Amino acid sequence: MFVRGVALDMDGLLFDTERIYFRVGQVLMERRGHTFTLELQQKMMGRVGLSAIGQMIEHHSLDDDPVALLAESDDVYGDLLLGELRPMPGLDAWVDRLRESGLPFGLATSSRRKFVDMILPTTGWSDELAFVLTGDDVTHGKPNPEMYLKAAERLAMPAKQMLVLEDSGNGAAAAVSAGAVTVAVPNEHTRGHEFSGVHLVADSLEDSRLWDLLPEPGTEIPA
Repeated sequence: MFVRGVALDMDGLLFDTERIYFRVGQVLMERRGHTFTLELQQKMMGRVGLSAIGQMIEHHSLDDDPVALLAESDDVYGDLLLGELRPMPGLDAWVDRLRESGLPFGLATSSRRKFVDMILPTTGWSDELAFVLTGDDVTHGKPNPEMYLKAAERLAMPAKQMLVLEDSGNGAAAAVSAGAVTVAVPNEHTRGHEFSGVHLVADSLEDSRLWDLLPEPGTEIPA
């Protein structure tokens, strides 16, 4: 096994946005007399836009129009996002390690493009991304492999030579199905997820076992 490029999820992996999404779910369900639960959040994780909203509607047998409910969700999330955004532990050190490895790395997130465009300017490395794929760029969200097959195309390499980092079961399943070298980095919201087929379940972005999957600085990367 050798790795020539890296694809990174965003929500719950690079930034602690799952906490914000949970608050959005609470607001939406409170308005409708329901309770937003961790079970429902886990069903929604990794899914794109209307697919995630569809899980919410199905779970509570809501009669809301999916498009209208998604718009309402976007409004609540947008109001909370920048004020509540926090990096995951070890993010800066992990990005430094990626830079040192010399491997191209990009973003493959189910988040909508408009929210990615709000988050990336808060970082000091967004201009170093080899690609940015969002939920707006795929037809089928995670756990479908489309996102990571497209990521491999953007990196111009077979998926089996691409390292993917994911925090959720749906995301990890998408990467495994695409044939990528998949590492799960679960957070407090996803530690109970199923991570079948992954190469490693890391403790955090600072896990030395994760870092060891990258070439040492100055290593010549095989073509």
